[in-house]
Amino acid sequence: MSAEPDREPRTVSELLLAGIGWATMSVEAMEEIADDLARRVGVERDAMREAVSDTVASWRSELERVGARRDEAMERALAKAGLARREEVEDLALRVAQLEHRLRLLERDRVA
Repeated sequence: MSAEPDREPRTVSELLLAGIGWATMSVEAMEEIADDLARRVGVERDAMREAVSDTVASWRSELERVGARRDEAMERALAKAGLARREEVEDLALRVAQLEHRLRLLERDRVA
């Protein structure tokens, strides 16, 4: 990693994408990066591995929180627009089918 003194600060979207990349890394990849960083910075390998692991765990929990907030916002938007979720429509279709079946059974029993 080379330092770029004239580089503009990273945008929020760049940082978010970097965080997603870090959060989805495998343990082996994290350890490899931690080892490389430890050599470059001159700190103990295990300490750097722990720091990288803590950072990735933090970013993963933040991604989960952001995802949950996104889902909640989507739910509110659908409700506000008066739209139903697919699961709700499928549930109602099943209930209607059950009622129709019961009605046919009642009509059959009444005719017989």
